[in-house]
Amino acid sequence: MLSQQIATFVAAAGESGHEELAPLIAPPFVIGATMFAILVVLLLITLSYSNLGRRHVAVEEHADPHRQHPNKHDHGQGH
Repeated sequence: MLSQQIATFVAAAGESGHEELAPLIAPPFVIGATMFAILVVLLLITLSYSNLGRRHVAVEEHADPHRQHPNKHDHGQGH
């Protein structure tokens, strides 16, 4: 059944000849340049946040046994 529908669609598409393209809001190179510019702006915004991890020297966290969710990844070294 499905193969018959596909064959009918292919036959109908082949008979139509030339399909009219959908209208564009601008020439293709303008659309591409605009998309490129938007991605470059997003890249620069992303790169502007790259220095957040290097603002201060990392301070070692002390193991507090009274915390509700203590750090269990110190393997007993904080006792």
